[in-house]
Amino acid sequence: MSSGSMTRRIQLGGQLRRLREARGITRADAGYAIRSSESKISRMELGRVGFKERDVADLLTLYGVTEADERQPILDLAAAANRPGWWQEYSDVIPAWMTTYLGLEEAASLIRTYAPQFVPDLLQTEDYARALLRTAHPKAHPDELETRVTIVKRRQHAFFRPDGPRLWAVLDEAVLRRPVGDEKIHQAQLAHLLSLKGVILQILPFKSGAHPATAGPFTLLRFPQPDLPDTVFTHSLTGSTHHDHPTAVDTHLRTMEHLCVLANPPATTPTHLTPTP
Repeated sequence: MSSGSMTRRIQLGGQLRRLREARGITRADAGYAIRSSESKISRMELGRVGFKERDVADLLTLYGVTEADERQPILDLAAAANRPGWWQEYSDVIPAWMTTYLGLEEAASLIRTYAPQFVPDLLQTEDYARALLRTAHPKAHPDELETRVTIVKRRQHAFFRPDGPRLWAVLDEAVLRRPVGDEKIHQAQLAHLLSLKGVILQILPFKSGAHPATAGPFTLLRFPQPDLPDTVFTHSLTGSTHHDHPTAVDTHLRTMEHLCVLANPPATTPTHLTPTP
């Protein structure tokens, strides 16, 4: 599957949850059956952890799935779900929080993001990404810097696939005014944003004044599986934190809707992105 191991984990987790609920078995009892805990079953059903084949086999037995022709496809899915994502080869520079984010980003059907300072990674030109990363990691060896640029490019390749997620981004006007790199890089980045197809871009002008997202950037992810909750990532200088609790998600969703109302309509975005002659 083109969306990778995270999607397989989500699919498998959903299947296991439905089988458990059909038998009226609690998460606590399921956790006991695999020598684990209720919280482990919850993470498995959300696709947030890897699957041991023995655990899946024991759960299938507990859930009454005993026929080989029913068990084997699920066991095969478990094996596929454990195959590492492309980002695993960059584990020396990718922090743990980012591996979670990359898996969910690739599995999402809709990504909504607010960017108050810089162009989001998925929309950056290579030169813009390199200049920004050089500033963020001033002590990085040139080889490490190029590895980080490669990661951005790999993310973009995964995103812009034919069946990839949709992206709706609200960019603060500061994003367009703050140069990253030299003027040539800045103008090329604006031209790149102008050329993008299938991406909804809105510009939040300075004149809109104060707004509820002053705490910083955040990203909302929605998934094609109806039983997988929306997830929000809040970004900071040292990393990102993700939440799928309804209260946190609803708060950020309302904030995003507020930003979209304050921002200029998408149809007007090209007037803001036309590079200076």
